[in-house]
Amino acid sequence: MTPDRLRPRIWHTDWMILRQLASTISDEVPNSLKSGDVLVDFGCGQMPYRTIIEEKGIVYKGADLGDGAELPIGADGRVQSADQSCDAVLSVQVLEHVRDLDAYCAEIRRLLHRDGTLFLSTHGSWLYHAHPEDHRRWTRTGLIYDLEQRGFAVETVKALIGPLATTTLLRLTGYAFFLRKLPVAGPLLAGTLAIIMNLRALVEDKITPIGIRIDNACVYWVKARIAR
Repeated sequence: MTPDRLRPRIWHTDWMILRQLASTISDEVPNSLKSGDVLVDFGCGQMPYRTIIEEKGIVYKGADLGDGAELPIGADGRVQSADQSCDAVLSVQVLEHVRDLDAYCAEIRRLLHRDGTLFLSTHGSWLYHAHPEDHRRWTRTGLIYDLEQRGFAVETVKALIGPLATTTLLRLTGYAFFLRKLPVAGPLLAGTLAIIMNLRALVEDKITPIGIRIDNACVYWVKARIAR
């Protein structure tokens, strides 16, 4: 069962990651924009964060491959929208799947007003997961460097989920994958294990010092602007 990314349940294996992302987006994005501003969700998928954005009066536009999004992305990676047509770009867990970082970042810069904001999350540490491809993981310094080399000035970087909790979640993901294959009781066993290990990971993350978490995150959240 695919979890609700905005309201994940504790029996989902990626509950902790999704709740952290939803909480961060809810706190960071609306408070950085004003009513009437336009935000493009670049790689929006099923647009799980749309309600968070629109509740604050921000104009939400989803961009993705195919025909399901308001702003289709062409085979060349170009969004069907004018230059400098938005005040913010949101990119949630997309960057690790991007083959051409130069083209992706250039398109974000094209879409943004000169004083616009990029909100971006991507993996520091995680399992291979192709959608349809999976190309890279970052350290905090590497992610900052890669964005700055492509025309952005990084303002803040937050580390979501430290290394101790991440190792627990990695084991949970592996165990649950095999448990779900068992007949009848498999999904129930996987869900029960997820509850136990998610609670363990929650405790582990609370006791992990910030100084360790910041350079060893499962997910990094970045706020950046176009470099001047």
